[in-house]
Amino acid sequence: MPSPSQLSKRALRLQPSLTLAISAKAKALKRQGKDICSLSAGEPDFDTPEFIVEAARKALRDGVTRYGPAAGDPELREAIANKLTLINKIKTSPEQVLVTNGGKQAIYNLCQVLLDEGDEVLIPAPYWLSYPEITRLAGSVPIPISSLPENGFKLNLDKIEQLITYKTKLLILNSPNNPTGQVMTIDELNSLADIMRKNPKILVISDEIYEYLLAIGQTHYSFGAIAPDLEDRIFTVNGFAKGWAMTGWRIGYLSGNIEVIKAASALQSQSTSNVCSFAQKGALAAIEGSQDCINKMVGIYNSRREILTNGINNIKGFELLPPQGAFYAFPKLPKECPDSMIFCQEALEEVGLAMVPGIAFGNDRCIRLSCAASKETIEDGLQRLKQYCKNFLI
Repeated sequence: MPSPSQLSKRALRLQPSLTLAISAKAKALKRQGKDICSLSAGEPDFDTPEFIVEAARKALRDGVTRYGPAAGDPELREAIANKLTLINKIKTSPEQVLVTNGGKQAIYNLCQVLLDEGDEVLIPAPYWLSYPEITRLAGSVPIPISSLPENGFKLNLDKIEQLITYKTKLLILNSPNNPTGQVMTIDELNSLADIMRKNPKILVISDEIYEYLLAIGQTHYSFGAIAPDLEDRIFTVNGFAKGWAMTGWRIGYLSGNIEVIKAASALQSQSTSNVCSFAQKGALAAIEGSQDCINKMVGIYNSRREILTNGINNIKGFELLPPQGAFYAFPKLPKECPDSMIFCQEALEEVGLAMVPGIAFGNDRCIRLSCAASKETIEDGLQRLKQYCKNFLI
């Protein structure tokens, strides 16, 4: 086994996913017989819709088990391009689409082909915890743009302009947001587009993986549709994991400038090669099929999100702006509570409640809870949270 001195500097700097670590610890405690309630999940608790599963089964029976094009199944690339053009209002050709092993690989590939040593990447915080690590793996420097819960975690446009330097290469957007569940408005996106127009060297990743998971009255806008004049500088990342409950299928996609897509495809050809061939047939069925399955899941998430939000706001000292999308809540801890890491570790040990500390997302005074769990599990988790908080709140 290599000693630390044999590992690369890149490997030594890399931090493992805290969400996966929390989940693993919770499962280990459960195996030991401890009563565990987990509100840490970052994936739907629904089964993949049967018509998608059947499409993959048929592909297997039809012999779709061989290598495919590194950039993805041509039919799937065309279907994704059509979806982006017609639904997201981003004019896209199949050649501008790369099918990846989940949305994470789409972001990883893009950062690898765009970023050089010392480049700076602007990342609004709270952020999905993999953004900083993926940018560091490309040799670049993540620059967090902090926002406050009392301001609704609104993107601070003035702060963005203040942080832009000659080294700034990339801005990463995520709406609906993980972990806050907040959704960027059309006015915010238009204002951001104006900043990008004033800074023509900056590229933008728009991570839209939660686009379908919206609270009632909310609307998702693709940044590429808001600013079509910036089409060569905006890269849209999405996938099938959240909307269709297909996390284990590992199918995401990246779209944008055709030359960059070619470079990302070449990188993929030298790393993972094509995404699982028959799984792509399932994804094709998903994107071309009825969205009734999505609508049904969204309705359930909305009900659960309301239960989670009301329950948290009924615990003394907690502050939570109602999430507008995704399936998370990101409340601010009462001032009497310890930092998020200690809070989550002790809650898991003392009352068997698994949550994710906000430090993983760039805010150490918040915690992330998920409503990707049954109503009964959410209610159980809220009772445990209230019980644990009695240690601090009088």
